[in-house]
Amino acid sequence: MQKIAPNTLFTGKQVIYLPQCDSTNRFAQNLINKNEATEGTVVITDRQTHGQGQRGNTWEAEPGKNITLSLILKPQFLAAQYQFNLNICISLAVLNFAQAYLPPLLKLKWPNDLYYGNKKIGGILIQNSLYGQLIQHAVVGIGLNINQHLFTAPAASSFAQITGKTFDLRSLIERLLEFIEARYLQLKAGKAALLRFEYLQNLYRYQEEHTYQVGGQLVSGTIIGVDDAGRLCLHVGQEVQYFNLKEISFIQNSD
Repeated sequence: MQKIAPNTLFTGKQVIYLPQCDSTNRFAQNLINKNEATEGTVVITDRQTHGQGQRGNTWEAEPGKNITLSLILKPQFLAAQYQFNLNICISLAVLNFAQAYLPPLLKLKWPNDLYYGNKKIGGILIQNSLYGQLIQHAVVGIGLNINQHLFTAPAASSFAQITGKTFDLRSLIERLLEFIEARYLQLKAGKAALLRFEYLQNLYRYQEEHTYQVGGQLVSGTIIGVDDAGRLCLHVGQEVQYFNLKEISFIQNSD
């Protein structure tokens, strides 16, 4: 994996390969703390023992069969109040990457999971360090199910399950980093409105009525957008309600 050579300006030019680690995000953050990371540094592992996910969940990944990496960025052009735009940017990059290999049933599940139909095939966890009103550093953790066939979670799938093919992880990582840099440069160039529009057009259950769990109660609502703070905007009855990550749960069997 050390020989990864994406066609990029800076993303993936410094690669740190770890056969095993507890968390690539944690390792990347330690590099930042020691001032040892340039923008675009990538940390890759074959086996992550304590991978982090949204809501404090762990990420299930069979060793050596999936993409598990963290990318260090320095989006100091991005105000902290608009930090969800980085989530949008990275999510679109991962989506575009997957679209190059999979049939057209891909969606982005808020805030930043990758779904094929109703099955999760990837997740993103971005951890930002702020300096004043700006983002100083961002550690972008990405987990993608590639060649794994068996999962304990029934709602999980992989590139291999979907296509019946086995993929070369090195070449896939190179392509992924190329897609990320392209979208990141769009964000840096001030194309946040375009990125947000594309994100919504590819958002799982966007403008569809479904059932959600809110405060222990089941509610019927329609996703109509995401605000600047990254809150999910849901039309419930005659009003629009806004939810942070831990305030709402998707009900899978509502389809």
